Parts: sequence; structure tokens; C-alpha cells
Amino acid sequence: MEKENRVTGDLSTDLVRLREISHNTADLITRPITICGIRLSFVMTEGMVDLNKLDQALIRPLLSRNFENGEEIFSWMEQTTVVGDVKDVFEYGQILSLVMTGFLAILVDGVPRSLVLGVQGYPYRSISEPNSEVNEKGSRESFTEPLKINLTMVRRRMRSGSACFETFEVGSESRTLGCMIYKPEAVSPELLREVRRRLNQINLKVVLDTGYLQPFLEGKSFTLFSEVGMSERPDTVCAKVLEGRIAILLDGTPFALIAPYLFSENFQSFDDYCRKPYFATFIRLLKYISFFISIFLPGAYVAIATFHPAVLPHALLFNIASAEETTPFPLVFEALIIHFLYEIMREAGLRLPRPVGHAVSIVGALVIGDAAVTAGIIGAPMVMVVALTAISSFVVPSLYEPVMVLRFIFIILGGTTGIYGMALAGALLLCSICQINSLGVPYTAPISPFTLSAMRDILFRAGWRRMAGKSIKIQNLWGSDLTRRKEK
Repeated sequence: MEKENRVTGDLSTDLVRLREISHNTADLITRPITICGIRLSFVMTEGMVDLNKLDQALIRPLLSRNFENGEEIFSWMEQTTVVGDVKDVFEYGQILSLVMTGFLAILVDGVPRSLVLGVQGYPYRSISEPNSEVNEKGSRESFTEPLKINLTMVRRRMRSGSACFETFEVGSESRTLGCMIYKPEAVSPELLREVRRRLNQINLKVVLDTGYLQPFLEGKSFTLFSEVGMSERPDTVCAKVLEGRIAILLDGTPFALIAPYLFSENFQSFDDYCRKPYFATFIRLLKYISFFISIFLPGAYVAIATFHPAVLPHALLFNIASAEETTPFPLVFEALIIHFLYEIMREAGLRLPRPVGHAVSIVGALVIGDAAVTAGIIGAPMVMVVALTAISSFVVPSLYEPVMVLRFIFIILGGTTGIYGMALAGALLLCSICQINSLGVPYTAPISPFTLSAMRDILFRAGWRRMAGKSIKIQNLWGSDLTRRKEK
């Protein structure tokens, strides 16, 4: 059986066998040519090979020389062809796998192997500004879909050779090419072995995005928060790699996975390191405050207005009471309805084309902000609470998914158990976040367990003169299982 999968050297037999294995797919092109009486065949996928590069690097030099046999042609191509990748391949399956990714395979009659050349030329989206990590200063480059382009952007920023690229394949059917990026001097060997082990255990047939890999890199315990970060910025990936993290890129997606990932990193952005320390500190505190507002404000409003009205000023309490007197629903149902409608309109505006999405936003603002209040379905104070909550939730976009779920939970708790129930649920939420372990590193580090030297870049950002004095590796944080340390 193994011999049937190997190139025989008979050109006609090899081409027939390749057609059989590929089920005679229409986009597999075999182009036979004859040079000095010797038969050759180019095997490629339609639209994935740069024909100009192929003509200049191979076809013209071949036609200008004389050869006596197939082995001489093969040896000449192997030694003199100037392209990025040149490989000898002996099995049909490997030939098809490479050809489907844009490589060119060359079969020579009488030679029992194939020469595979990297002359990819398929179209792809050009490098553009990041959409999910918008910044005022710094680079405007973001990852794109081809893996090699993304690796080039990383290498341009780490030209000392300290970054190591380690390729792998995932997906038994898609055979998607991926790459792990790490710094050997900084990464923990235990972390590297664990990430390799988890990637090798992935048994998916098709992998189309890094989101497919994310559950396999996270722990088995249920949590709303992700233990693996995601970024589309090459500069962010380089900064994390220098701290001892591992970045994972996949061909076909512009988002890189970063492992391990800490909770505090959701409140950091690249702009923080391009601004004055006092302003970066203010922005971070603003993000933390917005995070708590987006989770607790609707539930707290419902709880106070329902069970604890005495804590409100009399003027504010009178306005709330007069507004809610004309509404037909209890305050908790009113909050749930309006937040549910907001999520519907947000999803509709996100999925529809941009011109239609703007129209949905305008209609949503009119329906919720004006028509619902005028019709007496929703009180005006509740509309203000929803607006403030929605704006706050977009300040930390990476946490929008858990924030949205927790918001509904705390609205129900606030409407049924009051502030005391919300306080208990908040304590349980804090405990659940603290118990998360991201590949051997506590998710809430360096706040809990506390690492004093790492606090210069958490709630407050120190200046570059102080931060450049000593770099903190991820495995050196207190509570980390990656290294056993007694002191810090």
C-alpha cells in the first residue's frame, strides 16, 4: 500500500494516479511539455500560481539548455531554480497537499520523485488598518489572510532573530497551515510543551479560523471569560512574544491567538505606550470604571428603584416614580425588554451591509429613544441607563460577550433579590475569575496573586525610563506553575 502512494517515475502513471486521488477535480491543472525529447508535466491549482514568476524562474532557463536525460533536468532545476521553497516530494498525497496551497509540482518522466516549487501568486486582501483594535498613534498595519505575509510583518519588527517560527498543520480535511511564534530565551519550556500537546490533540476535520483552536487551548472549567487573547496587530503580537507568550497564526485568518492571557490585558491598548503616563493611567481607570458600569448599572438601578428607594435623593426618586407610573411593566421586565431590543438592533446593524446598518441604528434610536417613551412602554430614566450602559460596554470591546451575559444576569438578580443578591453574585463572579488558570498562569495575575514589580503596567502605567529597567516574563509572576520560584 505504501508503494502505491509513492511516485513511480512513469509520467503517465503518476498523472493518472494524481487525478484519481484528487477525484479529477476541475481546478487541478496538469501541463505537459517536452524538453530535449524528455517529457515533463507541471501540476498546479488554477489561479494559485504566479505564472510570470514561473516563466522567468523556470520555463525560460529550461528552454535555453540541452539535457540528456530526466535526472539531469531534475538535478538542474533542484540546484539552480531561484524561488523561495524547493522541496523533493515522494508521495502523491504530499504533492496534492502542497499543490492545493499554491505550490507548483514538477514531474519528470523517468525520475521517481517530484520537485515542488513555491511560486504562489493567488490574490489576497491588502494590508489595511486594524478594525477591532483602533489606535490614534503607532502602526496602521494589521494582519491579513495569507500566513506568509503575516509572518513577514512579525519578522520586520523582530529583526534580531530572537523570534522562532514553528509551523504545524491542523484539520484532517482542510490541512490548514499554522505557525507558533515564540522567543526561545523568554518562553517557558513547560508552556511550550503544553501548547504543542494541546495543538496535537485537535481532531477537527476542518479548521478555518483561530477561533476553532481557542477552546482547545483553554481549560476545561466553564467560564465566561476567555483564557486566550486575540489580536490583529503585529506590534501587539511582538510585544507579547517578548514577554514569554506564544502567538499562534493560521493561514486564512487575520487574527492571532496569544497564550497565556491575563484579565488585566483587556484594559490595555497600544496607545497606552505612546502617550504620557498620566493620561494612559487615566484612560485605564476609565476603562475599569466603564467595565463595572456596563455590568452593574442596569441591575443596580432596578434593585435600588424596586427594593431600596430610600437611598435615592427625593427629587430623583420623584422623577423615577412619575416616569414609571405610566409604564405597564415592572421595572425588571422593562429593563430586560429594552436591553433585549438593543441587542437585536446591534446584531442587525452588525450583520447587515453598512448603508442598511446605519438605517437600522437610526430606526432603533427612534424606536427606543422616542416612540417607546412617548407610548408609555418604557420610562425615560431607563432609556438613559441603557444608553450609558451600551456606550460603556464598547469601551472594552474584547469583553463585550461576557459583559452582555452578565448584564442580563444582574438585572434579574437586582429585580428579585435587590442589592444584597447582587453583592453576593458579584463576590461569586470575582471568585470565579480568580480561579481561572490560563495555561499555568493565574488569570488575575499580577493583581491576585500580587506581584509588586508587575504593577507598574496594570492599573497605573509607569514611564518608559522605569519600565525599561527590568522586563517581566509571564512565567515569573506569583502563582505561576510554569516555574517554581520562592521569591520575586
